[in-house]
Amino acid sequence: MSDGRRLPQRRSARPVTVVVIGAGHAGLAMSHYLAARGIDHVILERGEVGNAWRHERWDSLRLLTPNWQCRLPGLAYNGPEPHGFMDAAELVSLLGDYATHIAAPVQTHTAVRSVRPAEGGYRVITDRGDWRCRAVVLASGACNLPVVPALDAALPASLPRVTALGYRRPAQLPPGGVLVVGASASGVQIAEELQRSGRPVTLAVGEHVRLPRRYRGRDIQWWLEASGLLDEGPEDVDDPERVRRLPSPQLVGSAEHRQLDLNALQALGVRLVGRLVGLRDGTLQFSGSLPAHCAAADLKLGRLLDGLDAWARAAGVDDEFPPPERLPATRVPTAPRLGLDLDSGEIRSVVWATGYRPDYTWLQVPVLDRKGRLRHRGGVVEAPGLYALGLPFLRRRRSSFLHGADDDARALSAHLAAWLAHGPVRDATLRGRHAVATA
Repeated sequence: MSDGRRLPQRRSARPVTVVVIGAGHAGLAMSHYLAARGIDHVILERGEVGNAWRHERWDSLRLLTPNWQCRLPGLAYNGPEPHGFMDAAELVSLLGDYATHIAAPVQTHTAVRSVRPAEGGYRVITDRGDWRCRAVVLASGACNLPVVPALDAALPASLPRVTALGYRRPAQLPPGGVLVVGASASGVQIAEELQRSGRPVTLAVGEHVRLPRRYRGRDIQWWLEASGLLDEGPEDVDDPERVRRLPSPQLVGSAEHRQLDLNALQALGVRLVGRLVGLRDGTLQFSGSLPAHCAAADLKLGRLLDGLDAWARAAGVDDEFPPPERLPATRVPTAPRLGLDLDSGEIRSVVWATGYRPDYTWLQVPVLDRKGRLRHRGGVVEAPGLYALGLPFLRRRRSSFLHGADDDARALSAHLAAWLAHGPVRDATLRGRHAVATA
């Protein structure tokens, strides 16, 4: 006999075959191929299409890849500036138009709270209701959360700091000197902008990747794509995990196709120091590794350009370009500072340009390693019917680029379709011991 109390009701869940999480370029690319295969699906997006580009990028940011390389499945760039570089608003417009063009079934302003195993597949719990599905595609991106060093907690509470994810414009920071920590694409671009704004910048430099914006008359991205370097997969390199951890190259997209590296920054007045390693008695401490990091980046750049020249000769196109050229070696200060006293007032704010990481706090499936990284094999996650897209070096070097989502989504949609039809399948395109990956 009931005591009059109402038992809690389990919310009903809407059925669908596949749930795609994220309506960025990767999620939309997967939607294109799922629709082509007749697989019903929904895309759940916490904000709007291209949400990260709408709300989580600094104002002046442009893509590192030229417009001609901004390709999506069934859509090639046909605008008036193929050699230009889109800003965030232009990319958002492109993604929005593409979503409309393919009639992508996007549920906007729907935040995923949990993905958990359920009978026959998964239950996806959102702030706007639940879904039950057989398969889930994680296309929420690799740059959801900033990587902030533990040292941040030891800095004075009065010292303003911001991450590259939260940075928007120079006026966000107080007047005076800025310490930018990290010399990847984000770090060098923000350092340049802040220096030009009149805020003296000190740039803490660790491992970095140096590239020319243009080489022998073509954009460097043309060389990387034409030579086949972007087609290399995990099985083609000795240490795929190291490739995944490489910082983004020191490049900037600009109408002038200008070079942005440590030499260019020093010419503007940016001061270089080594990697930030600690804080002691109010003094920031930097390693003495700056010369070694710069020499290593120059050496790797030389090897890359040698390889591109060798490809041009082997392909019989060497005579179509100007002669090989090399950038000047990185200029290293004679005696880089090893310490900065915060009480001196030289540094009035800090920018952490120290990288990003995915956010899987809502993923209640045992597929993360002890460091919180997703265990997957070329995007096939270690759980039945779970897939990932848009991660660095997922299946190819091109995977992290806009145009790289096409090949990845095509391959993973084929794997997914076969799994739906027949159960566990083996992806023949993933071969060798390096195919097992975490990202």
